[in-house]
Amino acid sequence: MTNNLERRTMNYRKITAIFRFELLDKVEHKLQELGVKGLSLSKVKGYGEYADFYAKDWLTNHARIELFLEEKDAEVTAQAIMDAASLDMEGDGIVAILPVEKLYRIRTKNEVKDGEI
Repeated sequence: MTNNLERRTMNYRKITAIFRFELLDKVEHKLQELGVKGLSLSKVKGYGEYADFYAKDWLTNHARIELFLEEKDAEVTAQAIMDAASLDMEGDGIVAILPVEKLYRIRTKNEVKDGEI
């Protein structure tokens, strides 16, 4: 009997990367070279390791990319993003890899199965 609290994660991962906006083209090109099939992009503002003390709110502009991919590709993709987005300076950004519990296609309303992305 399985425990109702146990959760099965899919073999997918979500990568969220937040990095300097001016490096967006370089990151996008690197992801295209890797064959990434899709991503979402947002312009975000924030501060963390680096804050713009000359700005009234300390915020700096960054790009945020979110993508879903197979688990086997997550580390290579995260490394590629870090390579493309790094200036080796404070404020270069962060990359997070998260497990995906479920993923649905809105058009079909069906759950995406392992291997379909």
